[in-house]
Amino acid sequence: MTPDDPITRFAREYERAGATEPFEVSRCALATADGEGRPAVRFVLLKGFDDDGFVFFTNFQSAKARHLSENPHAEIAFHWHTTGVQVRVRGPVARVSDEEADDYFVSRDRGSQVGAWASRQSALLDKPESLEAAVLETSKRFENVSVPRPPFWGGYRVAPTAVEFWQNRDDRLHDRWLYQRDGEAWRVVRLYP
Repeated sequence: MTPDDPITRFAREYERAGATEPFEVSRCALATADGEGRPAVRFVLLKGFDDDGFVFFTNFQSAKARHLSENPHAEIAFHWHTTGVQVRVRGPVARVSDEEADDYFVSRDRGSQVGAWASRQSALLDKPESLEAAVLETSKRFENVSVPRPPFWGGYRVAPTAVEFWQNRDDRLHDRWLYQRDGEAWRVVRLYP
């Protein structure tokens, strides 16, 4: 029996993979496209999901953020080798609230907080020493105080309009289920492998 909604199914698969995957279970490929439709894909870490969507965080001056400002649609894909499951999530993307970004930022370790300030993500780096100097300067700047979230850093939520589950089967006869948003409900169909 297939659950009526993909978020419930995703939660079950995510938990199952979390018990067996040797790598970070939240790792997913994020595909974006610029305003001219040129695609780019990279791995990010999923930092939350619920009925409203799937959340990741980044620098707002990064390449992915520039793409999302030009073309606010994305697809994320998970593959968990140990369970033989792949999940694709597609939909429009919007920034999360400042409050949500603040809540996540304070949960990060201090080194990651400092790194968010020090890294000019996706900009050209003349030499490694420049990044090291920025980290040192930022560490001194926030010595003995909490590191606040940079104003140029926050989160995005992919609001799913389609979610596909792919289960590995012998002879490449994989099991595929596609959930498509239909108003407030989901329409579920099976696909050929």
